[in-house]
Amino acid sequence: MQVVYEDNHIIIVNKKSGEIVQGDKTGDRPLSEIVKDYIKEKYQKPGAVFLGVVHRLDRPVSGLVVFARTSKALTRLNKMFAEKEEVKKTYWAIVEKRNVEGGKWKEDSNEWQSMEHWIVRNEKQNKSYAYSTEKPNSKKAILNYRILAKGDNYNLLEVQLLTGRHHQIRCQLASMGCPIKGDLKYGAKRSNPDASISLQSHRIEFVHPVSKETIIVEAPVPNEPLWEALAQFIVHNS
Repeated sequence: MQVVYEDNHIIIVNKKSGEIVQGDKTGDRPLSEIVKDYIKEKYQKPGAVFLGVVHRLDRPVSGLVVFARTSKALTRLNKMFAEKEEVKKTYWAIVEKRNVEGGKWKEDSNEWQSMEHWIVRNEKQNKSYAYSTEKPNSKKAILNYRILAKGDNYNLLEVQLLTGRHHQIRCQLASMGCPIKGDLKYGAKRSNPDASISLQSHRIEFVHPVSKETIIVEAPVPNEPLWEALAQFIVHNS
């Protein structure tokens, strides 16, 4: 477990792909329990340790997860994350390079582009579907993206979520013909050896729920050859 930020009220951890944030039916030990043990040992706390889960990441996704260490912080963070406007999340994704009809995928551009869909969630399949027009039971999904680096077979994208829908990034990127590397559920050509998908919660920015200071945290680039190779060729845009 890698702690990237910590104070009396919050703790931010860099989650590994494959870890679950909160307990589920698999019975696997969740990250929340690992963080509790870390706090208990570091601060020699007697009894149960309070830790509030503020948000989650899909199991195959890596990157930043925010936990609350006090009930005051949890209440305020829950409100902030629910309203979304007060929290800026930035993701990095390695996607397959594919040609898309209609020219929606501008591989020659490094400028920010916007994508808007109507997403329908299928709970039985644990999968979402993106449509260009509104459908029954659909929810509007908006994200911005830009190309950070280009490789022979894959591109590295930076993604900013403007809404928070089920599998939104995975679903929307796949809809334009560029599924995330390793994401078989959404059309990737092959799986990653560790069953991860190449999506990272890379940066988070929000106002501290107690001190009111702006907190900005970035996760390190995953220690994998393709991630590191693409990161070396990042085009810095103004």
